[in-house]
Amino acid sequence: MGVSVRPKKQDPKALAMDKHKVSVFRKEHFNAAHRLHNSAWTPEKNDEIFGLCNNPNFHGHNYELIVQVTGYPDPETGYVIDTKKLSDLIKLEVLARFDHKNLNLDTTFFATLNPTAENIAVVIYELLRAKINSTLDLKIRLYETERNFVEYPS
Repeated sequence: MGVSVRPKKQDPKALAMDKHKVSVFRKEHFNAAHRLHNSAWTPEKNDEIFGLCNNPNFHGHNYELIVQVTGYPDPETGYVIDTKKLSDLIKLEVLARFDHKNLNLDTTFFATLNPTAENIAVVIYELLRAKINSTLDLKIRLYETERNFVEYPS
């Protein structure tokens, strides 16, 4: 006959100390207009490369932003990051700067940087990375449309 061994009950603090990485996600939404354009190119080349996105009168998107923060839960709080603080940070650093703005005209970030979804994601990453603990991993997923999205870092 086999011997039955009852598993030990783990202390919750000990479990957290086992260093299981966890990802926390926060989803936000903002609306913004932009124009994709390279001033070094001819109008024909801009039209060829950017098509309708090169409209001189701009065009807009309803962006969906997903911020992913990955790390080890704190043994005292159980949090990787406080989601209320993460939400407040996104509102302050991203939404206040980009929501209902013309990215080309109303922000300094895209004065010389083409506001493609790729570049917007990198800018958002840099804004948040400067404010989030460096021991935590950060990833940005930005949906420009339901079917088109970018992720940084990849």
